[in-house]
Amino acid sequence: MTLQQLRYVLCVAAKGSISEAAKSLFVAQPSLSNAIRDLENEINITIFHRTNKGVVVSSEGEEFLGYARQVLEQMSLLEEKYITGDGGRQVFTISTQHYSFAVEAFIDLIKEHGGEKYDFRIRETQTHEIIVDVAHLKSEIGVLYLNPDNESVIRQQLKAHELKFHHLFRAKPHVFVSIENPLAKQALVTLDQLEPYPRLSFEQGDYNSFYYSEEILSKLERSKNIMVRDRATLFNLVIGLNGYTISSGVLSEELNGSGIVAVPLDSDDYMDIGYITHSKTLPSRLGSLYVEYLKSHLE
Repeated sequence: MTLQQLRYVLCVAAKGSISEAAKSLFVAQPSLSNAIRDLENEINITIFHRTNKGVVVSSEGEEFLGYARQVLEQMSLLEEKYITGDGGRQVFTISTQHYSFAVEAFIDLIKEHGGEKYDFRIRETQTHEIIVDVAHLKSEIGVLYLNPDNESVIRQQLKAHELKFHHLFRAKPHVFVSIENPLAKQALVTLDQLEPYPRLSFEQGDYNSFYYSEEILSKLERSKNIMVRDRATLFNLVIGLNGYTISSGVLSEELNGSGIVAVPLDSDDYMDIGYITHSKTLPSRLGSLYVEYLKSHLE
């Protein structure tokens, strides 16, 4: 196995075609095909399924590409630090449910440790994608929650993908509403009081069951439902339509403005918010620092 072969397979995966990758890499297509086949034979897995329309990455290949991506990123850091002598480029990626504290911790990490050159990525995305991102090493850390409704299914998925859940804090449910909403002035809100208002939720794509929902109590039937993909859109609709969403209660006025408030919900439910990591990798320096920033924002 060589670094060149790793570069080849990542390029083929990105292009979706061996011929297109060969053009991009300035190598002959037969040479590229042979290099990939030699690698597959050496590691005894099929990285790509060949089709008439190109190539499709296999499930085994997805995992292999995650490790290959890490190796090449670390090699790039070594070259920049010790060969080009420019100090090296910081590389770090996380995937998270839509939490302002996850974004604030990310901002702190870049401000304090980004340095002169960095490639940082934050993916506010769907719950299942967070699990897949960390499983395939596209992200070092994923931020999500467990509760009685989803824990058995989510932990089963984490086990299947060799991931670990690290508890951060337990949150009681809160309702995010517009500051103009009559419920905003109450000390406690009941589910019955929420019934006239539109319920806003984050859409989960092909995994739209309540097990993957970002909002607890999602099994409850509501007469008005709106699903979105973006946190800013959700907050705009909370204000514009006088809607609500149920979450942890942790808000950032600096990031989200002062137009949204969190009101405790009268419910015995809870959210165990934490982060996931791959069990076969050690935390990087940036990963460890990010977790510390998460904890500081949750105090």
